[in-house]
Amino acid sequence: MQGKNVKVRSSEGGEFDCYLATPRTGAKVPAIVIASAVHGVNSDVRAIVDEFASQGFLAAAPDLFWRSIPGPLARDDDRTKQRSQPRLAKIKLGEADLADMLAGLRKEPLWNGRAAVRGLCYGGPYAILGPKRLGYDAGISCHGTQMLDFIKELEGVRQPVCIIWGDQDHVAPANVLEAYRAVPARMKNVEVHVFPGVQHGYMMEGNTKAFDKKMYDFSMERALAILERLRTAENALR
Repeated sequence: MQGKNVKVRSSEGGEFDCYLATPRTGAKVPAIVIASAVHGVNSDVRAIVDEFASQGFLAAAPDLFWRSIPGPLARDDDRTKQRSQPRLAKIKLGEADLADMLAGLRKEPLWNGRAAVRGLCYGGPYAILGPKRLGYDAGISCHGTQMLDFIKELEGVRQPVCIIWGDQDHVAPANVLEAYRAVPARMKNVEVHVFPGVQHGYMMEGNTKAFDKKMYDFSMERALAILERLRTAENALR
């Protein structure tokens, strides 16, 4: 299944690009929005979007870097650091785009009104911020970065949140893993998985040094399980 490029209207004015894939179904279904790594909506991200659609869900990946350096960038492109800094300020800007994505999804006749956000690397914090205050019903983070700055945002979140790392992730040192491992004991809606020997970027097939098929499959299974719960949930977003 292959998606298409669409435009999403920004509440700030203008439009940004989004890769959208629609499932072959007659029933209304939940959506998953992918907040990409700093490389942008590249072939790896588009493949993930297509896979979710093939499993029966609406899937979208907005270009969160449209204000500065839009589009996907190669892994060795020096502009990746430029467009992601200052990190906390850029993450804040992206919150508006992810909220606008929900408005864009309302135009899709197949959407059932419920959505999860999945953050990859740079996009990891949105797995918390999405349910916290952007209107999302669940969040999933895969090899997320800058996550310690957002752990306090989990307070008050009642929606499902799933956070996954490998213990060889160079941007998730021991103190980060330790802090997050302690969360599920006090928050039953949060699951944290840390797997031995897995590196940063394990979801990205184009990253031949880090890609881990077993971890990729596990992460997809957890996201699909959360989406299935949103498929059957009674109350829809307004």
